[in-house]
This record gives sequence, structure tokens and C-alpha cells, in this order.
Amino acid sequence: MEGRPSPPGEARVRRCAAALCRGPVEPLVFMANFALVLQGPLTTQYLWHRFSADLGYNGTRDRGSCSNHSADPVMKEVETLTSHWTLYMNLGGFLVGLFSSTLLGAWSDCVGRRPLLVLASLGLLLQAVVSIFVVQLQLHVGYFVLGRILCALLGDFNGLLAASFASVADVSSNRSRTLRMALLEACIGVAGMLASLLGGHWLRAQGYANPFWLALAVLIVMTFYAALCFGETVKEPTPARLFTLRHHRSIVWLYLTPAPEKSRKHLALYSLAIFMVITVHFGAQDILTLYELSKPLCWDSRLVGYGSAAQHLLYLTSLVGLRLLQHCLADTWVAEIGLAFNILGMVVFAFATITPLMFTGYGLLFLSLVTTPIIRAKLSKLVGKSEQGALFSSVACINSLAMLMASGIFNSLYPATLNFMKGFPFLLGAGLLFIPAILIGVLEKANPRPEFQQFPQSP
Repeated sequence: MEGRPSPPGEARVRRCAAALCRGPVEPLVFMANFALVLQGPLTTQYLWHRFSADLGYNGTRDRGSCSNHSADPVMKEVETLTSHWTLYMNLGGFLVGLFSSTLLGAWSDCVGRRPLLVLASLGLLLQAVVSIFVVQLQLHVGYFVLGRILCALLGDFNGLLAASFASVADVSSNRSRTLRMALLEACIGVAGMLASLLGGHWLRAQGYANPFWLALAVLIVMTFYAALCFGETVKEPTPARLFTLRHHRSIVWLYLTPAPEKSRKHLALYSLAIFMVITVHFGAQDILTLYELSKPLCWDSRLVGYGSAAQHLLYLTSLVGLRLLQHCLADTWVAEIGLAFNILGMVVFAFATITPLMFTGYGLLFLSLVTTPIIRAKLSKLVGKSEQGALFSSVACINSLAMLMASGIFNSLYPATLNFMKGFPFLLGAGLLFIPAILIGVLEKANPRPEFQQFPQSP
């Protein structure tokens, strides 16, 4: 009857349901990156083998023929086609995601983080379904581009990261925010490491299809978690229209609203710094698998898996390094140290002709990923509570632009420099990293202790 107290059993059910709906955002990021990394190197290798079969080329998997360093025009054509189709996939996804992730991120400031997380999960799920059709039915590789665009329309991984970092900013203090951001990035790394180790061995044992099916299963679980278990971090979500220019305007106002000049200057220059770091990171990542598959390294899928695992282990080593260095150094100096090791690792990659030297390069990158969580935390402290979604959607936009720039530069430069120096793109990346190193140092000197202030909200 109305007004009658609920029975104890019903109250317990309500409490359990409420507890289930307070899940943290970290499992979402873990599952999303696990699925993406499981698919990423496999897609590159699938393209390589597909073009090799089409052109009648099979020398790269033969270690004896791999030791022959003479120029092979068919191998170069396979490399070029693989690199160009990787570029097409990235272009299709990033151009669409450039607008969708910014729209959805600012929208999440109003309606909450859960809707964006659900939409982005569905997009990743659709991309995996398309990839499975391509592999199982031997469809034209252009369908990979279609899957990438469908994923981008619903927010893509960048949209999911924007909602996840905004969610962490919603519930963390200024003091703990850098470490919380690094912890979220460590989830990315651990998931990627596990997926890389599993994917390489599984590919050798059973081919391409089964790893894609596992990625699909993980993404289904992730979608249900986002819809039913994630604990909303926006305290008072309010209904808001999605398709309106207001959301994009809120991002523009983030940088243009009258406020203390130094704070807005820091916002713009830190954004430029993270743009450069992400450009080099994803540019190198785009060509690493191709670099390892081809002469003189000629790695098989097992070694490619180990290499990809080493890339993602860096998230974990960077988290541990950040936690230890924070006891004796300011965040700015930790970021500078990370950039220095990043530059060293890129230089080693550029001249690596044997497997031990490649893994030496990976080892030198052990602190390379401390820079991005530090910059994200600094950016988050420069805006108000109700602007976190807009901020991290703008960072997602910067991420998309950086990945687009990285794909355009590195995937085009790599085949163009095969004749005189295969590792030249890595040297370029090392040079570009001096720009964020200088910017971070100058900003710290201009304002050694930037503190958060509550700025006027965008209209």
C-alpha cells in the first residue's frame, strides 16, 4: 500500500542495485583498450598478408630471405599499400571523430558521463563487427574504413577517454588528480600489454578470426557495464539537446572567456604541448608494427606481440615512476625527465637493425608516458567543475588532430624514406619532442605554482 515501509528484503535489493550502479570508470577503459589493442596489430598484419597474397609475395616471413637486405620492389609495394590503407582508416575515423567527440564531450557536462560512455562503447562494438565480416568473408579492405567511420560517429575511443578523464576530474581533488589520471592511463597500458601478448600467440595458433571474436565479446560486456554498472559522477544531470552549436561554443569559450590572462595562456600552451606529445606517440605507434615486420628486423607475429606488449608496459612503468618521483620532484620536472627518455628511445629506434636494439629502445621509453597525465591534470585545474567535459572533449579534439597529423606525416613519410633511411620518421619524432619540453619549462618558470581558480562559466 502507498506510504507503507518497504520490506527489509526489498530494501536490501535496492541497496545492492545502487551499489552495482556505482562502478568506477577504470574497467571501461581497460576493456576498451584491451579490445582495441587486440585488433590493432592484427589488422595491420592482416593487411600485410592480404596484400602479400594479392601480389604473390611471401618472402618476409622467411627468416633466411629476410637476411637479404637487397631492395625488393614487391615487398616495398606491400609496405606502401599497408601504410596507405592504415592512413585511410585513420583519416576516415579522425575526420569524423573530430566533430563527434567534441560535441558529445561537452554534452556530457549536462546529461552526465554515462550516455557518452554507452554511445562510444556501441561504436567500438560496431567497428569490431565490421572487422569480423572483413576477415571471415574476405571482403574488400575498404570496409575497415567504413567500420572506423561508424565508430567515430558514436564518439570513438577518444570520446570514451574524454568522458573517463572528465569522470575522474569530477571526483578527484587537485592534489590527487595527477596520480588518478596516471592510474587511468595505466589501465590502458595493462590492458594493451595483455592483449598484445595474447594476440600474437593466438594469431600464430589459430589465425585472424578468433582474436576478433574475443574483442567483440569484451566490447559487449563493456557496453552492458557502461549502461548498467557505471556510477554517474555528474551530481545533477539535466536533459539537454545533443545537436546544437551550444556544445561546440562551450569549447571555444573555454579558451576565449575573459579570465586571468596567465590561466588562459597556460590552457592554450599546455594544449599545444599535449598535441605535440600525442602526435609523436601515435605517429611512431602507427609505423612500429610495419617497421618490425619488414627488413632488416623481419619479426613474426610472436615478436610483434612482444613489441606491442612492451609499448603498453610503458604505461605501468610510467605510473610507478611518477609515483616515486613525485616524492622528490615537482610534476613539471617529472614531465621533462619523461620527455628526455622519450627522445632517447626514438633515436635508438631510428638506428635499430637487430631485435635486441629495438627492445633497448622500448626500455629507454620506461618513463615516456608520465608527460600526458601531468599535462591533463594541469589543464583540469585551470577550469571550473562544470567545464570538465568541455575541457576533455577539447583534449579529445586535440587528440584527434594529433592522430590525424601523425597518420599524415608518419604513414606518408615512412614509404617515402625507405630508400635512404627507414628510421627517419623516428628521428623527426625525437626532434618534435623538444617543442613540448621547452613549452612546459617556460610555463613553469612563468608561473611556478599555478593554482585553480573558479573562472566565469561560458554563456
